[in-house]
Amino acid sequence: MMNAEQAIAYIHSVFWKGSVPGLGRTQALLKKMGDPQDSLKFVHIAGTNGKGSTAAMTASILRKAGYRTGLYTSPYIYRFHERIQVDGEQISDEDLVAVTEYVKPLADSMEETPTEFELVCCIAFEYFKRKKCDIVVLEVGMGGEFDATNVIRTPEVAVITNIGLDHTDVLGSTVEEIARTKAGIFKEGGSAVVYRGTPGVEEVFETVCRQKNVSLKKADFEGLKRRSHGLEGQIFDCGSRKGLQLPLLGDHQLHNAAVVLGVADTLIEKGWKITEEHIYAGIRDVTWPGRFDIVSREPLFIIDGGHNPQCIEALIKNIQDYLQGRKVIALTGVLADKDYGDMYKPVIELVERFVCITPDNPRKLEAEQLARYLGQAGARAEACQTIRAGVLRAMELAGKDGVVLCFGSLYSIGAIHDALKDVLG
Repeated sequence: MMNAEQAIAYIHSVFWKGSVPGLGRTQALLKKMGDPQDSLKFVHIAGTNGKGSTAAMTASILRKAGYRTGLYTSPYIYRFHERIQVDGEQISDEDLVAVTEYVKPLADSMEETPTEFELVCCIAFEYFKRKKCDIVVLEVGMGGEFDATNVIRTPEVAVITNIGLDHTDVLGSTVEEIARTKAGIFKEGGSAVVYRGTPGVEEVFETVCRQKNVSLKKADFEGLKRRSHGLEGQIFDCGSRKGLQLPLLGDHQLHNAAVVLGVADTLIEKGWKITEEHIYAGIRDVTWPGRFDIVSREPLFIIDGGHNPQCIEALIKNIQDYLQGRKVIALTGVLADKDYGDMYKPVIELVERFVCITPDNPRKLEAEQLARYLGQAGARAEACQTIRAGVLRAMELAGKDGVVLCFGSLYSIGAIHDALKDVLG
């Protein structure tokens, strides 16, 4: 018998050397499992940024409507179990062990061992089937056409969020090429809802939808109007819907919400029993950690998992919208293989001081190196030996009226959160 730690260790240990695209390994393992995904219905979500927030809002509305709702996302922020949820509850240790013990011998018997992401997908499909989910909100890992999640049949809705330049070595060097890869989740005769993009990106979506006889709905950005915003949340209108309340912060989250409203309308058209009350309540009560997320108000301590150029654009807008006039202390660490120059340069003029830490990851950039780089770029920066020391130093520099803003790497968020809880008692 495994325990949860052993199950997670096994999942992390599985790897397959090579990068030949295709769904063959996932399909082969699922066939051995009796194809659990074929008994489920899905909202399938791809995109560069905003996938997780869009998935969380969609799942929240479906739960309010009374549907048993699965949610599959990646990566996790604080613990592995976040990736697989039913009705807002993370998979339990017992269920994770039970499903992993069922899947492991089947995976181990394969000639080509599945990748870690493929294995987690298969575990999730089996868990959602065992939990008798009415519908599963399924987030793509990377790309679309050849992502392990794309083994599913035609979903209720295929969704594409904001497209940007990320993973260009795999997905393509232009937003149009990336859009074409993402549009691989559109399936014959299905329905699609997309985030508005450049004319070239939208033309890609229109072309693929024509080829596959897919009905296309573009999010209503023209009808989007923010009425008010503050650290407690935002109130906005979207088309005929007035006074929607959203706890997620940032203008980009309103655009994600417009996509979600398009998803809800498409589901209603397909016969899902979702009322306006369910939609308003689902948007109002959504939670999605690690995205300009206020984890403490005294002191004001915000964690943001943004780590590519579009995310940094959104972060800058949020600093300007929500933190105007406040002293901002950045607590930050980054992976050495990231283009951290593009990440930090636009933020330097908005930050009083950078406190640098080393992420707990083999690909880490040492805090001293980051502080040295930031200093050369014109920032005031210092390094701390541990994440706990970084939290304490950032709080000290922020003082009573300032704000600690954590960003740079998803791999630091859990440790920062734990250190903050320890410091605050």
